[in-house]
Amino acid sequence: MKKNVGTTDKWIRWIAAAGLLGLYFSPVASNWSYSWVLLIAAGAALATGLVGFCGLYTLLGISTCPLKNPSEAEQKP
Repeated sequence: MKKNVGTTDKWIRWIAAAGLLGLYFSPVASNWSYSWVLLIAAGAALATGLVGFCGLYTLLGISTCPLKNPSEAEQKP
């Protein structure tokens, strides 16, 4: 797996996971019959942030991970 999640993206995912978990444990979600969706979304955000790989980014051709060598962007194939 090639990493495609950058540092800022990881922090955003971790903060989103914390927010979703907070909402899951709040009284608002206790009356919602599909509150397990919040738990799955929080787990996915946390996992992709920890691993540094997002499968959806691969399908869409997105990468927020910076280039290791800036001169690679200047080279033309």
